[in-house]
Amino acid sequence: MGALDGRVAIITGAGRGIGREHALLFAQEGAKLVINDLGGAVDGSGDDRGAAEMVADEIRAMGGEAVANTDDIADWEGGKRLIDTAIEHFGDLHVLVNNAGILRDRVLINMTEDDWDAVIHVHLKGHFVPTRHAAAYWREQTKAGKDVKASVINTSSTSGLVGNPGQSNYGAAKSGIASFSLIIAEELKRYGVRVNAIAPAARTRMTESTPGLADIVAVPEDPSAFDSWDPANISPLVAYLATEQCPATGRVFFVQGGTVRNFENWAMTDKIEKNDRWTVAELQAQMPTLGA
Repeated sequence: MGALDGRVAIITGAGRGIGREHALLFAQEGAKLVINDLGGAVDGSGDDRGAAEMVADEIRAMGGEAVANTDDIADWEGGKRLIDTAIEHFGDLHVLVNNAGILRDRVLINMTEDDWDAVIHVHLKGHFVPTRHAAAYWREQTKAGKDVKASVINTSSTSGLVGNPGQSNYGAAKSGIASFSLIIAEELKRYGVRVNAIAPAARTRMTESTPGLADIVAVPEDPSAFDSWDPANISPLVAYLATEQCPATGRVFFVQGGTVRNFENWAMTDKIEKNDRWTVAELQAQMPTLGA
């Protein structure tokens, strides 16, 4: 018996990297899968639609059930077709893992409008569209009297939650995904849907192309050493969040290697206060003490 026996799951960006590892583990745990991938390069250009089919073939070869989908998850109709693929092939949908993304790193002064729009489009709209269509399906199931136990797992990043120079577009999208996750977790709980997000740290095409990270994420020279950057390390947490009985919702988790940490959202800390309106002169004197 696998932890995901009978669960129907969609994983976007599952043709390579972390998404592929999610798919392989989900299959090992008994899930029926829709493997979505447009097959683009790291910057979103081009397409290799065979990437999704190759992973689906790999899963079927190991005795699992999988179907490939190459729809653009940021396109309204494409996102609807993605959700329909799961329902048409497997009769239901229980899990949506939003994982697909691209990078176009630039410092702000060199960033183009297209660099900004493309990254926000794929990450932020690419999370919204499939989730919106999946939520509509689960709402109708609830209205029909079905006991829905669904899960959405979104993919944020420390680039958004902590910040990383050269990634203002990517970081803005990823922090937006974390906020999106917290808000819709509250909205969708009435329909039996849990929503969480992860901020993973692993070796992928994205991290290998990020300046300063290539050497850090390299495979250990000692084959017996634990590879803390192996993308497969991320997937057990995602599988856990996808299980039917997992209680977590409205949470954001950092995960790398064997470490899982809880992320707290923006929080107010120390303060200065008076029972009247501040003057500029008073603030000039008092503000330096705030957070000192």
